[in-house]
Amino acid sequence: MDFEIAIIGGGPAGLAAGLYAARARRKTILFEGEAMGGQAATADRVANYPGFPEEISGYELTDKMEQQAQKLGLVFEHQAVTALSSENRTFTLSTAGCSYTANKVIVASGVAPQKLGVPGEAEFLGRGVSYCATCDAAFFRNKAVLVVGGGDSAVTEAIFLTRFAKSVGIVHRRDQLRATKIVQDEAKANPKISFYPNQVITALKGERVLSAAALKDVRSGAIQEVSVDGIFVYIGRVPRTEFLGGIAELTTQSYLLTDERMRTSWPGLFAAGDVRSKSLRQIVTAVSDGAIAAVEADRELASNI
Repeated sequence: MDFEIAIIGGGPAGLAAGLYAARARRKTILFEGEAMGGQAATADRVANYPGFPEEISGYELTDKMEQQAQKLGLVFEHQAVTALSSENRTFTLSTAGCSYTANKVIVASGVAPQKLGVPGEAEFLGRGVSYCATCDAAFFRNKAVLVVGGGDSAVTEAIFLTRFAKSVGIVHRRDQLRATKIVQDEAKANPKISFYPNQVITALKGERVLSAAALKDVRSGAIQEVSVDGIFVYIGRVPRTEFLGGIAELTTQSYLLTDERMRTSWPGLFAAGDVRSKSLRQIVTAVSDGAIAAVEADRELASNI
């Protein structure tokens, strides 16, 4: 057996699970195929994590988590898990080049951005289309951009973009934003931000780079074309569960189902963070999930379950 506990995903849920598993002196490995910290690491500012009244960047917060877990002996493997299987109470985790075994597995693989699914989106990816304002905002200095979405992520990132862009438009299919009032008020008070309610994007246009977006009014069907240099998409997330291959029960939206102890329908398999079905997806709840999953995995190992 390679490891007692394997964790899939290096966001706050996975890092918290790794911290608790390492503190329990379990031989633990954490797999992350992308940047450590997950979606949280791309947040320009985190204003609602307990203990940081002056706010903290997502990168700094998750970097501190990583350092803490590493100090306790957590093993990091910078590869994505492409397949997971289980036989005789042993899990096999496959990556591009190797396979590993573990007694218990905690899935904390998080979510991926939901795409618009319109003509031009794939063509202009990296040439005007982005899913991460913190990553790409500097490329749009003094340019016109649109943010698609009406939730906290969309509006918060729109506010962040005003530091770079000359103008930021928020496109939302409803007449009211879904973001919390404090975030909405900040956006509405910003002179660089304009709003496109009751609108959806139907196409992205340009030659070598993005130069325009077609907006459709969901009430009248009228189409208008807006000149724009960049589009930032925040319309939801898709859980990263495709590598599971049906090993555990999922919701119709492909989120992992768990009980309050983070146990999935498959013995020895746990889930934590945004990848599981839950009512609130925040850094603080992800950290809680990860801690619970690791403690429960440790208890099962101690009881030889």
